[in-house]
Amino acid sequence: MDTLLALVVLSVVCLLALVCVPSRAANAGVRTVRAGVTLLVSIELMLGATLAVAYVTTSGPALWWSMSGQSLSVGNVIEFYYDGATALMLVLVSFVGFVVCRYSIRYLDGELGQGRYFRWLGFTIGAVSLMVMAGNLLLFLGAWILTSLGLHQLLLQYPERTAAHRAAWTKFAISRVGDAFLILAFVLIYQAFGTLQLPTLFASAAEVTSPGETTPAHAAIGWLLVMGAATKSAQFPFHIWLPDTMETPTPVSALMHAGIVNAGGYLIIRMSPLLELAPSALVALALLGAFTACFAGLIMMTQPAVKRGLAYSTIAQMGFMMLQCGLGAYSAAMLHILAHSLYKAHAFLGSGSVVSQARAVACSASPEVKWTAAIAYFIGAMTTALLSFSAVAYVTGFDAISKPGGLVLALLLCLALSTWGWRLWALGTSRGVLASFLSLTLLCMLYVGSYLAVQHVIEHSGSVVAGTPEAQFLPLAIAIAILLPLALLSLLVWPFHPIRLEAIRVHALNGFYVDAVYRRFFSNLV
Repeated sequence: MDTLLALVVLSVVCLLALVCVPSRAANAGVRTVRAGVTLLVSIELMLGATLAVAYVTTSGPALWWSMSGQSLSVGNVIEFYYDGATALMLVLVSFVGFVVCRYSIRYLDGELGQGRYFRWLGFTIGAVSLMVMAGNLLLFLGAWILTSLGLHQLLLQYPERTAAHRAAWTKFAISRVGDAFLILAFVLIYQAFGTLQLPTLFASAAEVTSPGETTPAHAAIGWLLVMGAATKSAQFPFHIWLPDTMETPTPVSALMHAGIVNAGGYLIIRMSPLLELAPSALVALALLGAFTACFAGLIMMTQPAVKRGLAYSTIAQMGFMMLQCGLGAYSAAMLHILAHSLYKAHAFLGSGSVVSQARAVACSASPEVKWTAAIAYFIGAMTTALLSFSAVAYVTGFDAISKPGGLVLALLLCLALSTWGWRLWALGTSRGVLASFLSLTLLCMLYVGSYLAVQHVIEHSGSVVAGTPEAQFLPLAIAIAILLPLALLSLLVWPFHPIRLEAIRVHALNGFYVDAVYRRFFSNLV
């Protein structure tokens, strides 16, 4: 497996070396560049998938590989760490990157700057892969910054567009704020633990076994990591850069929303042993994620532009993912990253056919129902979802109560499933009720099975911890249990209620004016 890991590293280095190719030469030899980038990414995908299968089937400890072949030390920066989380993320990044490369060949066919585009596309994919495999925090930080710089160049693929410049520089400024948080966190980590190597760092964090052994430095590290992750994963109030990046080619949007924006979540999962030493930071992360999810979800439902609506959907999904991380449910957060990335890549790459899909839905739409009936349908669908999940948990022996954040996340799952079951209940027939129960049961089985598989992959090496107890999140759990069903009920009934709350809709359409401050500031810089 060491040989496979070394070959993966070699493919990543080749992708990063593309930055040395001048743009003029890349545009002149566009066929060679795009074929080379696609080939390198496909090789990374095949090697990454083979390595992941070999690693999971052997159930061995985490791997590390150093460019110099020396033992772990502070001076040895170029080293790589491979565990279950790395395996899943590396396959995800290379798969999405390969699909984006193939899609981009036809999407940009005939454009003058496509050589430059493929050069920076390969560089960005390589930077994300390097960040995923980094075994040293200095290497992680370097890859983190390189990812942002590569994305910045892709956002400026059409330099003649003023909106593209404004969005790129907004993203650039917010990313530098995130870099500052991360640099401060890593400085404190070295002062507190005396190392920047991940295996040694995780071992040192595991020695802190009681709350009395934690120090203010541990809390500060947790808070800085949370803030750094919030900037990368577009959490409120750092979210505004994501919806404005619509002037870039659609494949870049797919890569950004399906891969790069997950970097904040990966940071939290990777550094989970340290974050467990800062419970206050985890509580703040859970609250921030829950607020961002509700905030962006409401805005998403009012956006007339397809890609902008998808952007706010990504912000909301990242909020749910951060909520899971804050609750200590790192396995659920990793599953969320995998599922959302595949869905969002498909959504962006298929956004061109949304008009025909909307016409088909409009032609087959059922007539409106009374708002009182809509409430009854929601209650029935929610009850069906709870029964389906309870049946699956009983049959499979899945104990949600014992899982970190299990009760909160089980409620969120049932709420999500109820939106699907609501449509079947609206048919108003016994066949629709039966179909609702069967379909929701199958979805619950699929989720539970996927969760257990991901949990096995990322937790067996010990580098991702199990998470904090549920008790400290009891107030948050109660708030979610009360507010989220009411929020979802209002969203489902809203279209059928005679009072459409137009004032709220107008404010949500404008993003509640949070972006006005950013636009006024950055418009003066561009």
